Amino acid sequence: MLKRIVQLFIILAGGTAGFIYFPLLVTVMGFTGNTWIDHPYIAPYIGLVVGAIILYLLSFWLVDHIVQFIKFLEGILLKAPLADLFFGSIGLILGLFIAFIINQPIQDIQILILSQVVPLFIMSLLGYLGFQVGFKRRDEFLSFLTLAKKDKNGKNGSEEAAAEQVLPKPKLLDTSVIIDGRIADICQTYFLEGTLIIPQFVLDELQHIADSSDALKRNRGRRGLDVLNRLQKDIPINVEMYDGDFDDIQEVDSKLVKLAKVMDGIVVTNDFNLNKVCEFQNVQVLNINDLANAVKPVVLPGEQLVVQVIKDGKEQNQGVAYLDDGTMIVVEEGRNYIGDTIEVIITSVLQTSAGRMIFAKPKALEKAQ
Repeated sequence: MLKRIVQLFIILAGGTAGFIYFPLLVTVMGFTGNTWIDHPYIAPYIGLVVGAIILYLLSFWLVDHIVQFIKFLEGILLKAPLADLFFGSIGLILGLFIAFIINQPIQDIQILILSQVVPLFIMSLLGYLGFQVGFKRRDEFLSFLTLAKKDKNGKNGSEEAAAEQVLPKPKLLDTSVIIDGRIADICQTYFLEGTLIIPQFVLDELQHIADSSDALKRNRGRRGLDVLNRLQKDIPINVEMYDGDFDDIQEVDSKLVKLAKVMDGIVVTNDFNLNKVCEFQNVQVLNINDLANAVKPVVLPGEQLVVQVIKDGKEQNQGVAYLDDGTMIVVEEGRNYIGDTIEVIITSVLQTSAGRMIFAKPKALEKAQ
């Protein structure tokens, strides 16, 4: 259907061009002596037919290239976020309007280059600049509109504004937290409110991992897809897909941070590095590891625990043990106790987003001192 429409447009363009310019071409080529070919009523219609036939023949070669270009543009527009299209279009309209005002006095100048070429150049330049300004500064416009709305509502705001403010922000899931799987258990306990957003570029990365030739990566990817199916079917929470993309950004994590800014959402992850990037760019982030560490049993320096030392530590004479929840305990001077279950005394606790680490020493050494 699109191909036929493009062909029809090409034929109409050829006919129109022939109707307008064929009489001029006849005059330039010196056919003024022929009574029928240069007749003021016949020549335009001859040009219409000739132009339509010529471009119809050329359309068999041009139409496929034009259709491919149109579909390419359609794909870009469909992937672009709605905010990008809106503010880019507003900028384009403003640029063209300013160009129209500037071109009015220029078109009155009786010089061909100034009256015809310069307005076209100004229109193209200001239209391009307007689109770029609207597209690249959309975040600032969104922030400005948000502030203006708050000022209009006043400090306390209306009841409608207050209701909007209490609505939970959307939660954007990254690949690592989907593969981890604990997000499904958290949602099932109703500790997480709002809508879960699964961006298409995150799903693409997850599918790429699931199709990997490496068995470990493939299993991780398939686990992530199973978690998504569970979130959609079995978990009492709203899950939505986001089909937009940021073609000017390559990294998936960077796209996720950008999307969180555009949607005023919250990134949910267990990636330590992504957590730091979000904090640096003032994007709210929920780290599953932070939540897991927060609900672990609290141990304080001086408390005694019974643990089994299972392997060497990184430093000399260190041993490593684990609590039931997986928390690692570094036992100083514990290398000689590998394989034994001993009592230890907690000396310090290190808490980070990457996890909790406990340092201890054997109680036997404390008694010996």
